[in-house]
Amino acid sequence: MNVTVRFLRPFARLMVPFTPHGKKRNLYSTTLQRYMSSKVPSLPCHKDSTSPSKQLELDGWKTTMKSSIQEDGVSSVVSDKDEGVLAATREMIEMRRLLGKEVPEHITEEQLKIISECPSKSAQRKYLKYLFTKEKMKKADQAKKEKKVEAREEAKKARLVETTTDEKQQDFMFLRLWDRQMNFVMGWKGVQAMQFGQPLVFDMDYENYMKPFEIRNAVSQLLESEGWNRRDIDPFHIYFCNLKIDSAYHRELVKRYGGKWDKLLLTATEKSPVDLFPKDNIIYLTADSPNIMTTFKHDKIYIIGSFVDKNIQTGTSLAKAKRQHIATERLPLDKYLQWDLGSKNLTLDQVFRILLCMKNTGSWEEALKFVPKRKHIGYLEISQHSKEIFSKQKTTTSSFPKGSLNARTRKR
Repeated sequence: MNVTVRFLRPFARLMVPFTPHGKKRNLYSTTLQRYMSSKVPSLPCHKDSTSPSKQLELDGWKTTMKSSIQEDGVSSVVSDKDEGVLAATREMIEMRRLLGKEVPEHITEEQLKIISECPSKSAQRKYLKYLFTKEKMKKADQAKKEKKVEAREEAKKARLVETTTDEKQQDFMFLRLWDRQMNFVMGWKGVQAMQFGQPLVFDMDYENYMKPFEIRNAVSQLLESEGWNRRDIDPFHIYFCNLKIDSAYHRELVKRYGGKWDKLLLTATEKSPVDLFPKDNIIYLTADSPNIMTTFKHDKIYIIGSFVDKNIQTGTSLAKAKRQHIATERLPLDKYLQWDLGSKNLTLDQVFRILLCMKNTGSWEEALKFVPKRKHIGYLEISQHSKEIFSKQKTTTSSFPKGSLNARTRKR
């Protein structure tokens, strides 16, 4: 007898008891139970559908998205606010320009931002005025440069029109040789002056009486004097006496001349003029002297005090000359010039040019032309015999101190 048994999964455990072999019941049931437990799939749990790590990632993504949206909104609000402030500032500037106020024509974005950040309207007006003045000065400088360029081009055109082709070549050669030849001639004259020229001393012993800016002014005037002496027909032999190394005067001179300081055709020394020349041959020029200079003496050594005092410290150089028992003189400004409201103090280069002109011409009329015209109205009296006295003194031999460079070269 054949018995057919059909197993159904949902009802497997119910049908097992009906198997024909009762002895093998436990074995079949155990085997079937193991098989069904291994094959039946586990149903998903609906309560914990996602893992904790995935939940944390999702929450972080949501938080990041929300913060980015908030930042975009805040930045857009801030940028709109800044643009509104800048636009209002532009309108204010345009209104001031229409009203004819002092407003610059061109304003950069950075300057516009600075204006908008000013704490008050008065600060804005002051900054706009500063920009307007700066722009105006820049335009004036540019106009000056353009005028110079135009004048230079016009001069070139005029020169080309007036000269022929041959003359152009001659001018070209002359310009090529001009600097070299002139430097050679001036250097030769400087060497001759150091050997045979009349000494003229600048006394540098006054830096303790001057402020730093006064020392700078004095050095500028000394540079002018040295330049005029170098270009003159018959230059002086210039001495810088009482010039201490590494003093304020020395540092300023080295700074101005640079590498040319050691090549200058003059004598710089720490010694006093009394140590170099006999006192009988020295005349100290000071505006406080009671003695008026009548003529230029070619056998004397004139000393000019390198003293620039804005507060006019009277009697300083005169007291020094008296302590050293040196003769003093002053220029005859009151005798020949009708003074107006200007002061009678002259700069170092003006005094030097007066002495240089008197040395070459002997005429006070010519020499006093170097006094600024703003200080006087005109001449009072001109000496008729000044040129005759000059010619007589020019023929006399000059006396120089024993052992000096000039005396040695003349003996040779």
